[in-house]
Amino acid sequence: MTFLVGRRRIGKTSLLAKAFNTHQSLYFFVAKKNEILLCEEFVEEIKEKLNIPIFGSLYSFKDVFGFLMQVSKTQHITLIIDEFQDFNIVNSAIFSEIQHIWDREKSNSKMNLILCGSIYALMTRIFENAKEPLFGRATQRMHIKAFPITTLKQIMADHHPKYSNEDLLAFYVFTGGVPKYVELLVQSNALTFETIVDEIISENSLFLEEGKNVLIEEFGKDYINYFSILSLIAAGKTSRPEIESLMEMATGGFIERLEKEYGLIKKVRPILAKPNSRTIKYRIEDLFLKFWFRFIYKYKSAIEIGNLEYVKDLIKRDYATYSGEILERYFTEKIIDTKEFNQIGAYWERNYQNEIDIVAVNDLQKKVMFIEVKKNPLKIHLDTLKAKSTRLLPNFKDFEIEYKGLSMEDM
Repeated sequence: MTFLVGRRRIGKTSLLAKAFNTHQSLYFFVAKKNEILLCEEFVEEIKEKLNIPIFGSLYSFKDVFGFLMQVSKTQHITLIIDEFQDFNIVNSAIFSEIQHIWDREKSNSKMNLILCGSIYALMTRIFENAKEPLFGRATQRMHIKAFPITTLKQIMADHHPKYSNEDLLAFYVFTGGVPKYVELLVQSNALTFETIVDEIISENSLFLEEGKNVLIEEFGKDYINYFSILSLIAAGKTSRPEIESLMEMATGGFIERLEKEYGLIKKVRPILAKPNSRTIKYRIEDLFLKFWFRFIYKYKSAIEIGNLEYVKDLIKRDYATYSGEILERYFTEKIIDTKEFNQIGAYWERNYQNEIDIVAVNDLQKKVMFIEVKKNPLKIHLDTLKAKSTRLLPNFKDFEIEYKGLSMEDM
């Protein structure tokens, strides 16, 4: 039993279809409909793919699953159940029913069971909460993530061979490596900053409603509070006191769920800070959602009245500053990929004084690198960087210390 999670548009279904395109694999999509109607669809899939007779009626998923577990005693079957978490809406007892049948039959079965879902919080709870019936049953957990930088570069090289570093950064900033967004931009041949903005902020663009489509089902009726918090973080209000001051309400519970249940934001402390340090800021992990909350959700009133040019102008006005921050994420990801360091993070002191964009530490080889990131290499000042690192240096006695500047030219 494998459970596979990942945000919507990440390509889970495409990946599974490609990996298991044999007649011995069954694909069940859990639509939000009556259980009997759903099971009728599943029975048709069994008849078509396995070419075996079914005597009697299978009106419940308990019956369908029990039947397949019996069949799998004599032949190998891969069963993929997509949007598995939506059984919670169809009939929440199904999770317990699967558990009972699985526990009873799995030792004699040749079933490869893949349970796939896009509502991250619910899928994680189903399999990792000790109170849930399927807790501890999965033998494998797969979290499908966005394309890394190396893959984005290959895609750009395939479809826009003369791409500039500015084009690559824009591609990274706006898609975050999410395959569906990459695919849409490639299909539209939107691979430069100007063409990407025109494609995303256009009439009938899929991107305009995307934040809602991806998240409203996750958040339910409280979505407005969650959206407000994400919008503030995207706009640079990254500390809890700032957020609570602007929203005039306690946000601790919402912020904790955004971090721990939904995995949408990350708590960031300065590198080497103690675990109980109160010097904390939050950031949105998903780059597309960060962009969506910063520019689309924030200016939704202009979009609703069709003034798309206004939004495009705002993006173009603020892009240099906004993409400079994402460039730090880009280089951090590249440094992580080198596998040369055991600690990588940013550094700042109270009230965001003496900020250092990236500090990379290798405790084994006793070396540390302080890095300043600027889009324009002429704005990098290593003397200033050295001054900012003064308070950190006592932590690195006998270390080899390197100061480095990274700019667009180093992408």
